[in-house]
Amino acid sequence: MSKELYQEAEQFIRQCYEELGKTDVEHRLAEIHQSIQDRGTYDHTFEELEYGAKIAWRNSNRCIGRLFWNSLKVFDHRELESEQEIRDALVDHIDYATNNGRIRSTISIFRPKLSGKEIRLWNHQLLRYAGYETDQGVIGDPASLAFTKKCQDLGWKGTEGSFDILPLVIQIDGKEPQWFDIPEEKILEVPLRHPEYDWFEDLGLKWYAVPIISDMELEIGGIHYTAAPFNGWYMETEIGARNLADEFRYNLLPVVAEAMGLNTKRNSTLWKDRALIELNQAVIYSYKTDKVNIVDHHSAAQQFQLFENKERKCGREATGDWTWLIPPISPASTHIFHSTYEDRVDTPNYFYQEKAYEKNPSD
Repeated sequence: MSKELYQEAEQFIRQCYEELGKTDVEHRLAEIHQSIQDRGTYDHTFEELEYGAKIAWRNSNRCIGRLFWNSLKVFDHRELESEQEIRDALVDHIDYATNNGRIRSTISIFRPKLSGKEIRLWNHQLLRYAGYETDQGVIGDPASLAFTKKCQDLGWKGTEGSFDILPLVIQIDGKEPQWFDIPEEKILEVPLRHPEYDWFEDLGLKWYAVPIISDMELEIGGIHYTAAPFNGWYMETEIGARNLADEFRYNLLPVVAEAMGLNTKRNSTLWKDRALIELNQAVIYSYKTDKVNIVDHHSAAQQFQLFENKERKCGREATGDWTWLIPPISPASTHIFHSTYEDRVDTPNYFYQEKAYEKNPSD
């Protein structure tokens, strides 16, 4: 195991030092080798941690927003040990990233997994809406049903509204998880309205400003950071074509189509397409009106093309998962649809983990 860890560390450190223009790579590798021999692990310097987190974004095959990988703000929270300290850091992350709507790409990195000890955030995203199973059907976000139930089992109570922000749930080293409400003043939400349809506002829809993924693992040079929440900013289709439109999420296309007076009895009227466009138009309009950063899918695709060109100039070919890179609206109108990508997984990178609340049931 130690030999494997050193090999992963060496590969990362050589890449890191070469790209950063540092010359003392052999001395650093000797330090790491000794540390692994003595302790079975090693610690990243902040410079290595920052570089690794940025490169992990650059290597993220499913992300269309990688043009901005080098602007990632890295917060090093490896020294924090208590649930309250971690809670405070997460709230600070939300506050810093939100920045009154001028969203800043941010990652907060907590201590790595070691000898079975690990910090886990039970949330899929730091900000997410609850979902409730009721006699009238699902209220809120169906994607959150299981996690909402776990939060209720821990003692949290929501209002059974359509847009209840779930609490932060933090678990340290397999102990009983602790939950914390997020202060309302730290949460920026955007009420959705439409530039032409006045009735749209009456639907009472909204969405939060910042998508902060919090259940993935960051792996850098063989070190596994199981709690490393990160964010960019939204592309409008994530909200308007998926979260609010998918049949297994908020399923709002029939509602919007009916309000538009469309014939929903036949697919050939393309009512879903027309409702989908207007739903996404409302998302873009609302975020831009409220001065909250968001990107439309055409601009995002152009930015990705710039990223590809920059990578080529650096002697790298951008990897990608085509099925994730194409936008869910009008994909054929982007260059990505007509391109091919190698779906090769390079490290550092972000990886899916088993859900913490399934791995460690609270009951």
